[in-house]
Amino acid sequence: MNSKSHQPTRALANFAAHFDPARLPDEVRRKLGWLLLDHLRVCSIGARLPWSAWARDYAGVVAKAGVSHVLYSPDTLNPQHATFLNVTFGSSFDADDTHVGAMLHPGIAAWSAALATAEHVGTTGPDVLAAVVAGYEVAIRVGLSVQPGHFQRGFQSTGTCDVFGTAAATGRLLFGGEGEKILAAIGLAGSYASGVAQFYYSGASGKRIQAAHAAQSGVAAALLTQHGFAGPVDMIEGSGGFARAYADGFNPAIIADGLGSEFLLMDVLVKSHAAAARVAAGIDAMLTLRQEFGFSGDDIVSMRLGIPKVIEGRLTNPHPVDLQAAQMCLPFSVALASHFPLMAGRMPTLAVADYEKGLGDRRLFEIEDRTTIALDDEVEAASNALSTAAKVSVRLRDGRELTKFVPTPKGSAGDPFTGAEHEARFVQELSSRVSDKVCTEIIAMSKDLDRLDPRWLGQVLSGKR
Repeated sequence: MNSKSHQPTRALANFAAHFDPARLPDEVRRKLGWLLLDHLRVCSIGARLPWSAWARDYAGVVAKAGVSHVLYSPDTLNPQHATFLNVTFGSSFDADDTHVGAMLHPGIAAWSAALATAEHVGTTGPDVLAAVVAGYEVAIRVGLSVQPGHFQRGFQSTGTCDVFGTAAATGRLLFGGEGEKILAAIGLAGSYASGVAQFYYSGASGKRIQAAHAAQSGVAAALLTQHGFAGPVDMIEGSGGFARAYADGFNPAIIADGLGSEFLLMDVLVKSHAAAARVAAGIDAMLTLRQEFGFSGDDIVSMRLGIPKVIEGRLTNPHPVDLQAAQMCLPFSVALASHFPLMAGRMPTLAVADYEKGLGDRRLFEIEDRTTIALDDEVEAASNALSTAAKVSVRLRDGRELTKFVPTPKGSAGDPFTGAEHEARFVQELSSRVSDKVCTEIIAMSKDLDRLDPRWLGQVLSGKR
């Protein structure tokens, strides 16, 4: 794994230090604007959920005050703990953006760390944008370089790789073009990579703060570097480094190839449902079948799910033990979609509340018992680093046998939301918190990210303006 021809840790640090956001292609800027709107949308939803209150109570014990806004709150904290809370809001219910191939949620960490640190140092505009790009690209590339062995070993890469992204994002804002200091921060962050995936099997609420812990640890690594600490310069590729310790295989070329010219954040999926990204196609397949043929879960005699190898086991175990496990469970999610109320003219979206209610519905467990799950060649061929396909077949009580193959779920690179859809989803959620005027101003800012002002954003979302 340790190759003299590759220095990926240094390559990432140099990218974070020297990347000029003026070089961003228009399509990347447009995608980042949509990702900002989605970030604020999911944080708004998550801030109302019970585990966000737990996180606030925890922050009340450990967090020092500062100038970085806790979203949708008058509170301001130091950048590390503001990041922790804002990531908890956005990541805790599995609706935040996802890179399927890297198997992680990069955006919630990149945006939260960059916005909080920018307020801490008083930065706006292009510098913030550069930090966000660094956060996305570093986390995604490290994740891709160690998959799929990383996942197969039992790690969840949001917990293990987002720490590198937020160290890079925070480092860019603290140190500017000082690549050696950013390198020291990324190296230090590697000591804090942590994210085992037992929750796939046993459930539990710990997964709801796994991204938050990783993100705040990257911010902490950069702050510690600012005060004199440093990590190994070869933390990722070294003989005792991250890749060797956390994966069975490592491809360092993935980290450096196209870095600064090819933006892997373009492959990030924006979710329709509060569920694991790799089960979304199955949900979409069931909802589409019902819209086309007019039936409900009560009409299903049996169901068959065609899946790719990558999700077998962790995402296919029926009868989830709790809410977190339910959101990670393909058969339960598809059964839930079979009973979800459909409304004409509205895009059906499974929310946390639907999963919570579904856990008490014995009809869903009965459908799971009548479900077979099998590897499918067509689904396998369509699944890739951008999205995971699914095939859903049902036999109904009236004798009909129906099948729907979904190669790419809604929100993925193969079937993306339009700009109008992103804006509508944003306004639908944020209009419950702020005025139409503020919604319009934030949308305008998302279309011109050189005007990105984290302090103004924190203030208007807290009601201070």
